[in-house]
Order: sequence, then C-alpha cells, then structure tokens
Amino acid sequence: MAVDIQPACLGLYCGKTLLFKNGSTEIYGECGVCPRGQRTNAQKYCQPCTESPELYDWLYLGFMAMLPLVLHWFFIEWYSGKKSSSALFQHITALFECTMAAVITLLVSEPVGVLYIRSCRVLMLSDWYTMLYNPSPDYVTTVHCTHEAVYPLYTIVFIYYAFCLVLMMLLRPLLVKKIACGLGKSDRFKSIYAALYFFPILTVLQAVGGGLLYYAFPYIILVLSLVTLAVYMSASEIENCYDLLVRKKRLVVLFSHWLLHAYGIISISRVDKLEQDLPLLALVPTPALFYLFTAKFTEPSRILSEGANGH
Repeated sequence: MAVDIQPACLGLYCGKTLLFKNGSTEIYGECGVCPRGQRTNAQKYCQPCTESPELYDWLYLGFMAMLPLVLHWFFIEWYSGKKSSSALFQHITALFECTMAAVITLLVSEPVGVLYIRSCRVLMLSDWYTMLYNPSPDYVTTVHCTHEAVYPLYTIVFIYYAFCLVLMMLLRPLLVKKIACGLGKSDRFKSIYAALYFFPILTVLQAVGGGLLYYAFPYIILVLSLVTLAVYMSASEIENCYDLLVRKKRLVVLFSHWLLHAYGIISISRVDKLEQDLPLLALVPTPALFYLFTAKFTEPSRILSEGANGH
C-alpha cells in the first residue's frame, strides 16, 4: 500500500484526514482536526469510529440517562404531597418521556434508524478534553484539533437531554392540568419548573465533568444509593422488617435501591470474569440488613422526635 509521506503531526489529537483512495494508494491532507465520527490512531491518521460500545460505555450512558428520570421522580414526589393521586401518573409519564427520548436518541445517532451506535474506544481521561491539548508549535500559533475523541459518548448525552426536555414540555403540562386536581394552581407545575432548573445543571455537568463522571459514576451510584436508602429508612422510622413490609411504597423504594446497588457493583466489576464477579451481587441486600439489625441501637424515631422538639 502506498501512502504519501508528510511531516509528522504535532499534538495528541491532531491527525491527517483521508482525501483520496485508489486501490492501494491513499492520500492524506495536512495535519489538523479530524472530522466528526473519527479519531486519530497511533500513526496520526484520522480513522472512522466503527467499534461497538463496551458494556462499561453502555452502563455510563445508562447512568446519564437515569439522572433526569430520578430527579423527575424526586421532585414529583416532593411537590405532589402524600395524598395526591396524581403522583403515580406523573411518575409513569416521566418514565415514558425518558424512555422515548432514549429510543429517539439512538435512532437519530449513527447509524441512523437502528437501536445501536458506533463509537470510538475511550483510552484515557484526556480523550474527553481534547480542547486542552491543542498544540502550539511556535508558541504563538495554535493548531486547533479539538474533536470528539470519545464519539458519541460526549454529545449523545446532550441530544438525549434535549429530547427529554422537549417531550416533557409537550406531554407533562397537559397531564398535570387534567389530573392534578388535588393540588393548588401554584403547586401543579412545580415539578416541571424544577426540571427547567436541573436540565441546564445536568448539561453543564456533562460538558465540564463528562470525563470524570465516566470513571467515577459506579462509585457515585453506590455512595448515593447507600446514603439515600439510610436517610429514607430513618425518616420513615423503619426499625424492623414489619415496618418495612407494612407499606408497598417502602418495598418499591427498597427494591429500587437494590437495583442501584447492583448497577454500581456491575459497573465497578465490569463483569470481566463472570464466575468471579456475579457472586458480588449477593452483597446487594447487605446495607438494608445492616440497618435493620442496628436500628435498635440508634433508635431513629427517638432522634427524629428530639430534633423536631428542638432538643
């Protein structure tokens, strides 16, 4: 194969784009930014992203997809009130919105029209922040080689959030107006207003900390799920198994946290060795069991009552 010889590219993410290919002859352009959907290889040539995402990549995308759904559910529960019958319908609607947004996002991503994506493999943390690695050969002129080296893991999250926001604005106000009769007019749309705040926050979080989240999300899931489970059980004054079983809602919350525990454990282990990693899932009920066994020593109900009385 004949390849034209040009000076080597400077910078970590600068590459040469293929201009012409005829049989065994390949002609590449000057060193610069790679087109969208490509990244540089070891020889500094821009190569298309043709690999399938690894399991860990899908788990990361699943985590980023769960964030708005969990926040939707939290604010719906927070503003609906304990006696509101509209909360369940809003929960289902939020799930439908996020599910449809995920499906549409996959369908509009390359390859268009199918529920899978092509990606470039993440090699290191700097792959997420190529804008920080633009070379300056003469310390005056900067060669701009910023591109999505982790295509499409960075931009696909923004697309998903945009579809979530659009679907929420199309569906939720109509639903809330019809079924949230038990709430005051000022309270009906507060969960929607909350989403208008947290979506920009999630967008900035992905833009600035996407690479950090990619490596840290399994531990974030485990820590937050453990803390929120402990806070919920103490706030609900659950001190034994009977208190846990007396209401179906408490079981739903418990099983939801168990799913998050399992998600975090699978993300950390990456299930590289199935026979060794699957037994780790037996640890999922451990935090809840530990809480129930030790609740009698801490007496959460007494602590809550003393806090309410100002002692």
